[in-house]
Amino acid sequence: MILIVPIGTVDGMVTEEIAKFVGSYYPHFGLTVEISDAIPPEPFLKAYNSLRRQFLGRAFLITLSELGRMRNARAVLGITSLDLYEEGLNFIFGLANSRLGAAVISTFRLRPEFYGKLPNRRLFVERAIKEAMHELGHVFGLPHCPKGECVMHFSNSIIDTDIKGPLYCPTCLRKLEKNLGVGR
Repeated sequence: MILIVPIGTVDGMVTEEIAKFVGSYYPHFGLTVEISDAIPPEPFLKAYNSLRRQFLGRAFLITLSELGRMRNARAVLGITSLDLYEEGLNFIFGLANSRLGAAVISTFRLRPEFYGKLPNRRLFVERAIKEAMHELGHVFGLPHCPKGECVMHFSNSIIDTDIKGPLYCPTCLRKLEKNLGVGR
């Protein structure tokens, strides 16, 4: 099972659409999807950097991993609207750790309004789904992919996210099947 965990105030429609997409893709690997109740952002306040006005992404993974273990999940995906970063990077769209079986994505920089554009819910949801699939790929042992259309391609900017698709390329799909012990 893949457990999806909203953190703080998260757009419920985005959470539902991610769950729907992931839930339609991962049954091929014997995995279902469940959405947990939202958890408050307070446990993560220690990860807040007031100079950057951002949260250190890795601080979310241990808590998410523990939730996943309690629910007997194969993977857990946190979704937050908080702005995340990692050392050496200005920001991150998401982060994953395969050993912990946990990932987190941030919707903070996925909204078109962040870039001075008009609101576009369809684009916002597409971006969130791509980031969710990308980070779940990392949870299941996939590295970044050099193919620009593959969801496992590294997104250095929102343009990279918009260019890639929501699915794994044939090479990454074969690796995913191997990593999850599934033959087609």
